[in-house]
Amino acid sequence: MANHKSALKRARQNQDRRMRNKSVKTRVKNIVKDIRLAMSGSENNEAESKLNTAKSIIDKAAKKGVIHKRTAARKVSRLSKIVNTITT
Repeated sequence: MANHKSALKRARQNQDRRMRNKSVKTRVKNIVKDIRLAMSGSENNEAESKLNTAKSIIDKAAKKGVIHKRTAARKVSRLSKIVNTITT
């Protein structure tokens, strides 16, 4: 455990950031899961609307630095590919 004042502060900051990042990552995982479930249920209109929401959530996560920008681009690309194969 940290002993210096600055190290204690850094430990608190890291914990706050970890919790914030955890909630954002969970949100990304849940929206991806929702799209995959909508696709398996063949609810095309719902999947398209959820795709737009997912793009927004994933891009915000990348902007905040929670996930890397290329990871975000890869996730959006894969989701778009899945939705486009069913809708077209």
